[in-house]
Order: sequence, then structure tokens, then C-alpha cells
Amino acid sequence: MILKKFLSGPLAVNCYVAADEATKKAFIVDPGGHNADMVNYIRENKLQIEYIILTHGHGDHIGGVPAALEEYPGSKLVACLHEKAILEDPNMNMSKMTGGVALSLKADHYVTDGQSLKVGDLNLEFLHTPGHTPGGMCIYVGDAVFSGDTLFLQSIGRTDFPGSSYLAIKESIENKLFTLPDDTTVLPGHMAPTTIGFEKENNPFV
Repeated sequence: MILKKFLSGPLAVNCYVAADEATKKAFIVDPGGHNADMVNYIRENKLQIEYIILTHGHGDHIGGVPAALEEYPGSKLVACLHEKAILEDPNMNMSKMTGGVALSLKADHYVTDGQSLKVGDLNLEFLHTPGHTPGGMCIYVGDAVFSGDTLFLQSIGRTDFPGSSYLAIKESIENKLFTLPDDTTVLPGHMAPTTIGFEKENNPFV
């Protein structure tokens, strides 16, 4: 898998571009804002963006979606079914507060726990991991998992928002993420990457 991280949006969200090396078919995870370096990288590497995938609907993770859909008109927006209400409601997704523009988004594909999607030869498995938001999800691909704001390096996502739940996020991490192999790389929405094994031993919140 070809993988590149870009900081995007006012809150410097980790936005990822991932591609199947053989076919150059690719997807973007959590475009928090427009990033010219990302656009140039995709163009220079001749990547074909098929999907824009959201781990959850908070404004700092979705601010760049309109620009990305315009830049890659053949791409489809993917989100968890349980995040539909947050994506559509600017008050719930806090997009104006985080990015200055009120956004209401509708995904082309709403997915549920355990569903998968092929991008070239890559198999993407969607894991519903509520807690930070009701429809938070992680994306498991090969030996890596895009964890959004569910799991961070020695931390977890905030649970003081409407619809958040500490018990739910703890259960999501223990029952979904911590069942993945220990050497799985965790690619979070903020901060540095980590591994499942390291977090099992060192995360004080779980």
C-alpha cells in the first residue's frame, strides 16, 4: 500500500492518501481542509481517487470534502450509516466553529460494521467504533488501521461532546481494535502513529 499523510484544515487533522501500488487506485481519509501539497502529490503519482472516506463527521475532519469532491469528480463519499445525522447537521458537526463554513454532507455510500470495500487489490474493512461520535468508524487495511479520533498514541478521542460516551469508546477499542494483531499500525486522526500492541500495554484510558 502506498501511504502518505498530510496535515489538513485549521486543526491540522491527519489526512491520509492511500493507494494500491499495482493499479494506482486510491482513497482519501478525513480531508480536514484543502491541501495543495496533497493535490500535487496525487497528480504527480498519477493516483486515481475512487473514494473519500470519513472516520466521523466532526467539522475538523470534513472541511475539505467539498474541495476534494470537486477536484476528483469521479470519487464517492463514504461514511458510517450511524453518522448520517451528524454529517447532515452543521450544528451537530460543528463545521462552522472549526472551519468557518457550515457544512451539510450526504455520503454516496453509508456503510455498517463489518462491511468491506475494494480499492484496486486493497481490501478495506469498516469497523463501527462508537464513542467519540455515534457513527465513528475505523478502516482496517492490510497491516494498518485508520483510527480517526477513536484511538491515539496513549490516548483516546474526547467523550465530552453530545452523543459521545466514554464507556462506548472503551468498549469499541477493547472489542474491535484490540482484537487486531499487535503489530497493526494505528494511523490516528491526530498526533503520531502507534501500534495496537503498544496501546494494549501503555494506554491509560482503556
